[in-house]
Amino acid sequence: MVSWFLKWTLVTSIWVLVIGSLTVVWFAIGLPSTDGLESSAAKNRRQSFLLLDAKNNNIALYGDFYGDRIDGSDLPLRLIQAVVSIEDRRFFEHSGVDIRGILRAAFVNMREGKFIQGGSTITQQLAKNLFLTPERTIERKIKELLLAFWLEYKFEKIDILSIYLNRVYMGSGAYGVEAASKQYFGVQTKNIDVSQAAMLAGLLRAPARYNPINNVNIAIKRSKLVLNSMVETGHLSRAEATVHKEKVNNYKNLLINGKTKGSRNSISKAKPDYFSDWALKNAKGIIADKGRDVIIKTTLNPMMQNLAKTVINEVETLDAQIALIAMSSEGRVCAMVGGRNYSESQFNRATQALRQPGSAFKPIVYLPAIEAGLRPSTVLVDSPITISGWSPKNFTGQFKGEITFREAFFRSINTTAVRVAENIGRKNVLQAARRLGITSELTKHPSISLGVGEVTLIELTAAYATFSNGGYSVRPYGIRKISAGNEVLFLHKNRHLNSVISSQNAATIDDLLRSVIKQGTGRNADFGGSAAGKTGTSQGSRDAWFIGYTDNLVVGIWIGNDDGSPLNPIDGRPVTGGGLPALIWKKFVTSVLQSSNGTTCL
Repeated sequence: MVSWFLKWTLVTSIWVLVIGSLTVVWFAIGLPSTDGLESSAAKNRRQSFLLLDAKNNNIALYGDFYGDRIDGSDLPLRLIQAVVSIEDRRFFEHSGVDIRGILRAAFVNMREGKFIQGGSTITQQLAKNLFLTPERTIERKIKELLLAFWLEYKFEKIDILSIYLNRVYMGSGAYGVEAASKQYFGVQTKNIDVSQAAMLAGLLRAPARYNPINNVNIAIKRSKLVLNSMVETGHLSRAEATVHKEKVNNYKNLLINGKTKGSRNSISKAKPDYFSDWALKNAKGIIADKGRDVIIKTTLNPMMQNLAKTVINEVETLDAQIALIAMSSEGRVCAMVGGRNYSESQFNRATQALRQPGSAFKPIVYLPAIEAGLRPSTVLVDSPITISGWSPKNFTGQFKGEITFREAFFRSINTTAVRVAENIGRKNVLQAARRLGITSELTKHPSISLGVGEVTLIELTAAYATFSNGGYSVRPYGIRKISAGNEVLFLHKNRHLNSVISSQNAATIDDLLRSVIKQGTGRNADFGGSAAGKTGTSQGSRDAWFIGYTDNLVVGIWIGNDDGSPLNPIDGRPVTGGGLPALIWKKFVTSVLQSSNGTTCL
């Protein structure tokens, strides 16, 4: 009887061994390639582009943001102890799979009646993160175990821990402990203290739930649990844990009051918007670098950008899109709003929308005539005119007869602009537009003199910057520097400005633009200081513009509907460039001047 029992026990054991071996071989054949661990890790993430504003604050993150890699020998002991205490107490003892840990977790979960602890080791978590999908199946779990054994065979324990901590998601957009240390505390990992190490270790289980920027009270509670675990594992005394718990409590006050560099400059606050989309597109056109994480330092002035958004958000009298762009007189873009709501529409109306500028185009129409000798005192004729069957009308529907060029300009008379353009030649008007940086395709019809040709807000604003700087060409730019690691890929250098208008002729246009604000259609933009600008309204009030400048600040405002439909009247009056756009311009410019003590666009 005994021999029969031993016989079948042996046979059963052999079959279990055979079946088990075949199972291992079967799943081993289907394991992903483990050749080149670092390259396998890299291909699971996207290249990141982190954009900074002019004050080096994070403004947008595209892709996955990883901190610098930390070797195992450089991991702080306090961080190692905190992570092992809360995540895998027998990490330095087991061979990749902790049977005791699995049994302990199962007992705790059954006792509590809910899932409290997990049985996976750090090595298993690394295997899953590196090579497997997050699906919960028996097949995936078996592969995870096999890969954990492989990692333990291939690497030293400290190397496994460093690879894990360099890759793991730590919440608020940060990957790896170095990124998290800078994110939450504003320091490098090597400089964190025990309380900060406890907070980082506490993130690993559920980074979205336990990160202090999103849930500071829950993060503090979790950090204290980590400190208690460090006491249980002998890494801290109870007295030391009490001291560090007080430091954890204090972190809440620092975070709320914005006294930690990490809380002020969080990656989680770096959200794409109209400006960052535009800057990133330009950056990708400048550099050919692929794969490496890139930091792009931009020209965006955070104070001006916030004011621009505030001014536009305060417009409640009109249900239409509004775009704003502000730049220096040499083209440094300091603020950009491409629409009312980026989350609803990422179409950038400051850089992408082609719209009719109306009379805002007239300074360009008059430029070649001024270059040919036209002066503000020159007498022009405002009377009916017909060209090839086309008869332009004035906004008022009236004609004034003989009128000086200055008055025709500040009153935005249409017939005089058409006569001047026809006399000087439409070809010369088109050439003037190109000199001023207008690259959009323009109509050759006589109506070009009334701004029927479509342009973008950014290029027309740049043309006005040329008027403001004495006649030098302007190319709008939003990037100061691009780097990958310690390598500088691009550095903006102030280029030699080319004169495209003589200083005398630029001064004439400047003088005329100032009269628009003091005497003409732009009076709503007059804030009592030195300013010049021009209104523009397209046919049927489909577009309303005001573009002007003061000191070193050039600002363009556009209002319109995306479908090109007419703007709804305000208080029974049609929307024109001299109305709401001029008022928005005035409010933005005065806010900037007050907030910057007169220093603009820096």
